[in-house]
Amino acid sequence: MPDNPAQPAAALSPEDIDRIIEMGWEDRTPFEAIETQFGLAEKDVIALMRREMKASSFRMWRARMSGRATKHRALRSDDVDGFKSNQQRSITHNKISKR
Repeated sequence: MPDNPAQPAAALSPEDIDRIIEMGWEDRTPFEAIETQFGLAEKDVIALMRREMKASSFRMWRARMSGRATKHRALRSDDVDGFKSNQQRSITHNKISKR
């Protein structure tokens, strides 16, 4: 799946896959954040979502994400900053800290 040999699909744990799907659904989490943390480009995230989700859920997600500026840092307006919920874990590169 990913072109990055450092992070092949087989190397992703079930927890990583769950987190990638969760980040994919979050409106304000850009694809660049997923790439920074997991080494998966946008096309790789789409392929993972297609593979791991039910077809109807994937279609709903794609309809929701298509054209959404907040999923791409370059398309965001300046007033959209790095929103982070109090419930969201701190993320530092490939490490997720525990609450």
